Amino acid sequence: MDGDSRSRKAECVVDLRRRVLTQELEPGAYLDEVELSERYGISRPPLREVLRQLVGEGYLLLHENRGAQVAPMTHKTLRNFFVAAPMIYAAVSRLAAEHARPAQIAQLKEIQLGFRRAISGGDAAERALLNEQFHSQIGEMADNEYLLPSLRRLLIDHARIGMTFYSPRREVSAQQVIAADQHDAFIALIEAGDADGAGDLAVAHWELARAQIENFISPESMQLPLGRVSVAS
Repeated sequence: MDGDSRSRKAECVVDLRRRVLTQELEPGAYLDEVELSERYGISRPPLREVLRQLVGEGYLLLHENRGAQVAPMTHKTLRNFFVAAPMIYAAVSRLAAEHARPAQIAQLKEIQLGFRRAISGGDAAERALLNEQFHSQIGEMADNEYLLPSLRRLLIDHARIGMTFYSPRREVSAQQVIAADQHDAFIALIEAGDADGAGDLAVAHWELARAQIENFISPESMQLPLGRVSVAS
């Protein structure tokens, strides 16, 4: 594969991730390989390599007879998301405070600048993408090969839930400002190496997100309160 083909393949990976996270490709939708091949200017074999990569990352499922499908969001998926999120976010944040390097913190600050611009500009898609990047960067700082894959899978659905359920209401806009302030606090705590503080903030940050969307996705059959899981410090 020449350099141009590799570049188009890499662009395909990045763009398909973006389209899944922003729900341009809706949960449960099946992908047309012919259309994708034409859209990204790559042949079917490298396209299938891309699809297999995205399956491994949790963006897609691969079915023998129907091809690639965007990972669905079912009641079970959402229930598991709400149960796992506070535990994973807290553990990752604590480890990030212990292991973060200066260059990683500098990159986190750059992402946060973009996140604040997205909030000011009212761009829901950009906000969701930058929030995913922010927490993914914290995951990289944590430097734990067991937690990082779980965090990345969690962030896929967190971004998609945000695109579905966040609205431009005044109270939600105010909560977005609080979320941005909490991002600044994450940076300060990680930079200071305060693992306990970062873990506690992760739980508070999760509660802010949970409160925004719980009423939208809590079917009556769910007996477990969504996301209200005690996290050991």
